[in-house]
Amino acid sequence: MDNRSELREFLASRRANITPTQANLPAYGGNRRVPGLRREEVAMLAGVSVDYYTKLERGNVGVVSDGVLDAVARALHLTDAERDHLFRLAGSSGATRPVRRDPSRNIVRPAVQRVVDAIVDSPAFVRTHTRQLITANALGRAVYSPLYDADPAGTPNTARFLFLNAEARTFFTEWAKNAADMVANLRTELGRDPYDRDLTDLIDDLNRDSVEFRTLWKAHDVRYHDSGIKRVRHPVVGELELTFEAMELPADPGQSLIVYGAEPGSPTADALRLLASWAADPRPNTASNEQPHSAEID
Repeated sequence: MDNRSELREFLASRRANITPTQANLPAYGGNRRVPGLRREEVAMLAGVSVDYYTKLERGNVGVVSDGVLDAVARALHLTDAERDHLFRLAGSSGATRPVRRDPSRNIVRPAVQRVVDAIVDSPAFVRTHTRQLITANALGRAVYSPLYDADPAGTPNTARFLFLNAEARTFFTEWAKNAADMVANLRTELGRDPYDRDLTDLIDDLNRDSVEFRTLWKAHDVRYHDSGIKRVRHPVVGELELTFEAMELPADPGQSLIVYGAEPGSPTADALRLLASWAADPRPNTASNEQPHSAEID
């Protein structure tokens, strides 16, 4: 990744996304030639000269102080993830999350595996920064059975499944939102370590093979993947609305523990209990086997 080019395109995209009204600026004239703010408006809001901001946006300045970057972040109303991304692209140490410097590891330590296996009532996974699911508990494999069925090696990649497998649009009921989040998450990861070969290979493959990925990649959105709601349509138990928490594993750079859950007493909680029984069946766990009656979770 060329940081100068990335910085230029990122700042231009953020500038285009904020209107004078959102920035509390008067919008003079009815014919603005650029979407969003002009460079001179960002410079004024950040308290720097137009010439300096123009050089910054073009990636033509050397060391930029954290104070200037903070002022630009405030002027552009950047989120925490976007602010950190800006600091990393500018080569500042002021990002709140450290750049990953250790090589990625696709091996799960025994202590981590024991934690995953001890979680029996919720789906749990260990995921790499390249979105490989390198281990899961029984319920996790059951919930994501379409991904495991599609991956003979047993280590599915959620990004590849999302963009390159037609079944993803049925399984992920909010496919468009999930796709936008995935691309923003991957761009955030790339900002942390632009020289990670596994990550750049994944992004290159998706850019080559998926029109949707290419379109979303050009938006330069960045986002953290810490918590939220995942909605899926499981082939055995139907609709699931799952909360998720993602916890980075500091001793294993690039790995995160992902735990899904459901509101107590909800249809999803009932469905997870039914799915746990299905997963515990000694017969092969495929959707083509005899399935439980949907009436049991209605």
